[in-house]
Amino acid sequence: MTDQNKVNPWLKTGLELGPIVLFFAAYVKLKDRVFTIGGTEYDGFILVTAAFIPLILASTAILWKLTGHLSKMQIVTAVLVTVFGGLSVWLNDDRFFKIKPTLIYLLFGGILGLGLLRGQSWLRHVMEELVPLDHEGWMKLTRRLCAFFFGLALANEVIWRTQSTETWVYFKTFGLTAALFIFFIAQSRLFRDHALADTAEEE
Repeated sequence: MTDQNKVNPWLKTGLELGPIVLFFAAYVKLKDRVFTIGGTEYDGFILVTAAFIPLILASTAILWKLTGHLSKMQIVTAVLVTVFGGLSVWLNDDRFFKIKPTLIYLLFGGILGLGLLRGQSWLRHVMEELVPLDHEGWMKLTRRLCAFFFGLALANEVIWRTQSTETWVYFKTFGLTAALFIFFIAQSRLFRDHALADTAEEE
């Protein structure tokens, strides 16, 4: 038995991305509506945020039940969604939820940066089994990902502070996801040049 139970990759992807897709679909449907609950008016974004919190928690719990493991990013994301999403709903202020991606990217960028200051790639401890690289490769990838996370944090701040809520939702749903995908695709040369010798020979 490995540290993680084998799970259908489509099911795993669905549990990871499903809440985000449902959040976006619900927002598109309710964005122009206002609801009065207990004498207080809430716009569609706040209600969708309120529904997103138990959804992400349920998805995370199911992933943990199926795999027997949660990554640090999954845990931190669930906690920050609960805290800042909860604040947005409680105070009827969408700014708390919008700042969540900034804090996530600053946190992970800061963690990677701290490791780099110590001459270590803490990213290696998380991804070593998925991407076997030599030491130089891990250091390069960590530096690039650290800078990338800080860039995403800055981009999120600029978007939510200067653009409409609708623009931010599109950016969060599609822009951030696409940026992460493109970043790792762009590292293909690094993965090739710094692959461990044994792995390269097997391939």
